[in-house]
Amino acid sequence: MNAFLELIHSRHSFRGEYQAVPVKREDLIKIMQAGIDAPSGCNKQTTSFIAIDDPQILKQLLNVIDPPIGQSAPAAICVLTQRIYAYRDKCFAIQDYSAAIENMLLAIIALGYESCWYEGHITDEDQIGKKMAHILNVPDDYELVCFYQLVFQKKKML
Repeated sequence: MNAFLELIHSRHSFRGEYQAVPVKREDLIKIMQAGIDAPSGCNKQTTSFIAIDDPQILKQLLNVIDPPIGQSAPAAICVLTQRIYAYRDKCFAIQDYSAAIENMLLAIIALGYESCWYEGHITDEDQIGKKMAHILNVPDDYELVCFYQLVFQKKKML
């Protein structure tokens, strides 16, 4: 239990220089699985993910973010949400993707990576999230609400 609490305590947003070490695809899958495993209001599963490790697509995504961030990150994960109404016409999309984001942030640290996540920055009036979604061919009924950049930085925590 102490190792898990230390993992929670050690998590922070990484804003240093990203190393050019590739993120393993199997680790990207494990991180997204942690997001899938998060609780979902009325089990509506409103959250989806897209992992990106292609340098050309990453460059396209980063070019729409102003001011620029993490230009050297070797991988990223985008968090998408759908507004699906559940119990008594309530939508739990925000709670669903918030739980998924936290699970993934902890998985990122547990696997030995660092990350910085952007949510408010891409969902402001300038609609960066919509521009990113367009690059990724995201269907119109999904909203891109969060963008993680990942970098291998240190040894595993757990």
